Amino acid sequence: MTETDRLDQYILEHIDPEGEYLNSLYRHTHLQLLYPRMASGHLQGRLLKMFVQMINPTNILEIGTYSGYSGLCLAEGMKPEGKLYTLEINDEQEDFTRPWFENSPYKDQIHFLIGNALDIIPTLNVTFDMAFIDGDKRLYKEYYELVLEHLRPGGYILADNTLWDGHVVEIPTPKDAQTLGIMAFNDFLAKDSRVEKVILPLRDGLTIIRKKE
Repeated sequence: MTETDRLDQYILEHIDPEGEYLNSLYRHTHLQLLYPRMASGHLQGRLLKMFVQMINPTNILEIGTYSGYSGLCLAEGMKPEGKLYTLEINDEQEDFTRPWFENSPYKDQIHFLIGNALDIIPTLNVTFDMAFIDGDKRLYKEYYELVLEHLRPGGYILADNTLWDGHVVEIPTPKDAQTLGIMAFNDFLAKDSRVEKVILPLRDGLTIIRKKE
């Protein structure tokens, strides 16, 4: 076990537990789905919940539902009247994910929608207080612009995977569209005066963005 592994284990032993339901979802994600690393996991899940409690949003948007782990963590932090709109483009994911939402305590607060976020968001007619972007890395800049348009002044966007396994400090190949997409987003965001931003080196990088009032 490396020093980083030991530190990771130490952190998990000294934060709030994820709970039995989320732990079960995480296990099933690893057993039944490809690319289980895409699930947020214990540490990021507890952070998402705490951010929701701090921001106290009424409407949350999530782009990229996957197994539903992050969505459940966001919902866990919401007030009873809060709503989560979580969007997943892969329709093959629905059979796995929807039952985990419907069997959770937050089923009435979660709107799980299948389709392209760029098409769906304008149809919702919702102003969001908070958003979590974790979809197609090639489209991060497009997601960001659309989300910012539908975010209230003072609202927050969390963008996941913005360090992309460290590839953002390497020279990508022209065919590496995912890395190029993340790098283009990071470069654009760094110069965007409409927002305040900070990158946390948590897991694969988490950028916290606040829309100026």
